This record gives sequence, C-alpha cells and structure tokens, in this order.
Amino acid sequence: MSGARQLHLNAFLMSTGHHEASWRLPESDSFAGTDVAHFQRLARTAERGTFDSIFFADSPVLHGDVGQRPYGTLEPTVLLAAIAAVTERIGLIATASTTYNDPYNLARRFASVDHISGGRAGWNVVTTAGEAAARNFSLQDQPPHARRYERAAEFLDVARKLWDSWEDDATVADKEEGVWADRSRVHPVNHAGRYFRVQGPLDVPRSAQGHPVIVQAGSSEDGKDFAARYAEAVFTAQQTLPDAQRFYADLKRRTAAIGRDPETIKVLPGIVPIIGSTVAEARQLEKKLDELIHPEHARRQLASLLRVSPEYLPLDARLPEDLPSEDAIEGAKSRYTLIVDLARRERLTVRQLIGRLGGGRGHLTFSGTPEQVADAIQKWFEAGAADGFNIMPPVLPAGLETFVGHVIPILRDRGLFRREYTGRTLREHYGLPRPANAFAPPDRFRTAGTFDPARGDVLVSEP
Repeated sequence: MSGARQLHLNAFLMSTGHHEASWRLPESDSFAGTDVAHFQRLARTAERGTFDSIFFADSPVLHGDVGQRPYGTLEPTVLLAAIAAVTERIGLIATASTTYNDPYNLARRFASVDHISGGRAGWNVVTTAGEAAARNFSLQDQPPHARRYERAAEFLDVARKLWDSWEDDATVADKEEGVWADRSRVHPVNHAGRYFRVQGPLDVPRSAQGHPVIVQAGSSEDGKDFAARYAEAVFTAQQTLPDAQRFYADLKRRTAAIGRDPETIKVLPGIVPIIGSTVAEARQLEKKLDELIHPEHARRQLASLLRVSPEYLPLDARLPEDLPSEDAIEGAKSRYTLIVDLARRERLTVRQLIGRLGGGRGHLTFSGTPEQVADAIQKWFEAGAADGFNIMPPVLPAGLETFVGHVIPILRDRGLFRREYTGRTLREHYGLPRPANAFAPPDRFRTAGTFDPARGDVLVSEP
C-alpha cells in the first residue's frame, strides 16, 4: 500500500438491510435481526473486504410499527462480543445512549468488549431523541436538546477517567511475591459534577486501545461541537456534494479550533449503494424495493419525524409550507432539516419523498454499476467531502457481498483502499494514536505507546 491518503470504510449492518422493504424480498430472512449467526457471517464478509469496522445502531425504545417491518433488535454490545469470537481484525462499533445509561456501566461494557476483541471496540455516542425513550426510563418527557449534550459531555469525561483509572503497567502478576497488581497504579476518579458522582476505579484493567474509539453521529450545532471535542470518527447523513464539503470543512475547523489535529477525526457519510451489473439492473432492483414500501406505514414514520399528523401529509402533495422550524424540534434536528431541504430542493411529493427515504432514512442512495459506485465514492473522497464512508447495504447479505466482491477490488486497484490489514486494533485501522494515561506520571509514560498483548502493557522508551 502506498503512503497516499486511504479511504476508511465502515459496514453499517441492519437485519435484512437498510431498505424499508428489504425484509419482503423472497430471499430475505424475516428473523435475521435476532440471529447471531447471520451477523457473524456478515462480519466475516466485511472482514474479508478489509473494512475498518462494522457498526450497529441502537435505541432504548421500540421504533416503528412492528406490524409493518421487523424492528426487534439485539443489544449491540452483547452482539459484538459474539462477533469478536469469530473475527480477528475488523473493528466493532456499537451505539449506546448517554441519556439513558450511567458512565460506569457503559465504560465497563465497552472496556470489556475491547478486551474480548483484542482492541477493536468503538462506541457510537448518542444522546437519544424522542419522548418514547424517556418513558421507558421513568421520565414523562425527554430532556431538552442542549441539556442532553451537556450530560453527554460530562458522561464522556467520566468514562475517559474510568478507562484511565488503571495505568497500563498496574497488573504485575508476580506469583513469587504474591502481588497481582500495583495498588499505587490503580486510581479512584472521585468525579463530582452536575450530572454524575462517580468514585471509581473501574473494575476492568486498561484495554489494548487504552480507550475504545469514540464515534459520534449528530450533525446539529451542538452535535458538531461535541464531535469536535470528543469524536474520532463521525457518521453523518449528507445528500449533496456541496453540503458534504461544507460539513467536512466546518467539522475539521471546529476540531482545529480547540487544539486537536483535524486528522484525528474521520468524517464518514452514509451511502446506500444499490448495485447491478448494468445501470438498468441496479435501477430495476431499486424499483422493486420501492414498490414494496407500505405507503401508509412510511407516511406515519415521516409524520412522526416532522412532528405533524399523518393526515397533514397527503401522499400526492408536496410538504406543507408551515412545518415547524428546526428550532422547535427537540430531537434529530439535523435529520429533520436534511429531509425537509431534500423535499423542497427537488420539489418532491410526499409519495416521492417516502421513496427517496426508503433506502436509507435520509442518507445518500446511489444506484449504478460497481464502477459508478466506486466513482461516486472517489469523487467525494478526493473533493474534501469525506475521509471514507459508512456503507449501508440496502439488502443483506447480498448487498454487502456484492460490495466486497465488486466495488472493493476497484477501490484497491485505484490505490484508494487497503489490500490487507496492517494493524490489529481499530485505532490502528483509523490511524489514530493510543491515548496516554491521564493518571500515569509524565516520567513513566511520555506518550502513547504500542500495546504488547503478550506482556499486557505498553512498550515505551525510558526517559
């Protein structure tokens, strides 16, 4: 592999695929969402394609109408543990909410996945929008948008302290002296803040990566500020190249403004690639899927996102002019604006908008041949719109198998993507440094080092 800039590719996995109607195809397994073996096979396929990572979304609420589509899902960190056992290199990213968890339990869960996988864990940090989730946690309403991000910031600060509460060389395992760990290198965190009081230390030693990779997916103003401060990868929905370029430049600028190297944050827009051996074949598959969308179900979903009654959205009319402003939306602000802008810009009827959203809920949907998909990826990558992509196959497993078998070889031949893994951890795949331990004295650990799994610590030069 040359020293030129390389794509980062993440496989976003969702039961039978991202298209709303994928489960209705004859070849789809309607029970795939709770089948561990299904996801293990998908992960091995993505690993064969040398993807940086796989990713699972999650929410602490049952989304959608189970009468119309399979919505039952497994808790993703549990699923990642099962996948870690059958893979060796691919990164493992799961979503978890800072609004409906506490720092200690999530820090422990992700540190455990990082240990199980040998340093491949990542956490997609979300603040969770919607009243339904709040009611599952003894609340009448969701906390305001700004407060959710305030809590998330403190949550991440506590989690990082907990991950650092064991120094890398704390475990000595000296059988002759009968000393398993050096107590002086295991630290309470004694955090007392607005939202949390946590004593620590964590009951899991520091993992291979030091910290699991932090991923973020909010594109609101609060979300971008949060990403600039904490995120190492950002999943985003962008519909046009100019919008993606503006988002990319803005996020890199915010990251640099707080003193971080912009190269330590990877921007990965979502793309739903509908692939055929010819353009006609790809469009036929897209048409087949769109015809299987249940319009009334999709209209109810759209109305819920837009915070209006379904009756206010006639299928063959355009969106009403008097929709709520983004300021009036307490959750999913950026996705709300993206969808409204898409409908207005392309003068879509509700029925047409539903079709456009059916593949990826606002993410870019692209149909074409493998060469055309590779062209689109390369164009955005080289135009300063992305560091890579969150690949969202419309149908699984076929869509992922087609991408790995036909698009990946093109990207490799163009020198844009790795032919084999060169590292073992997710941080190494992303080219990210291993965080130095905040509790370690400077004269013991000057900088981040290289983790030695045989020794269970980090190799550093003596000062």
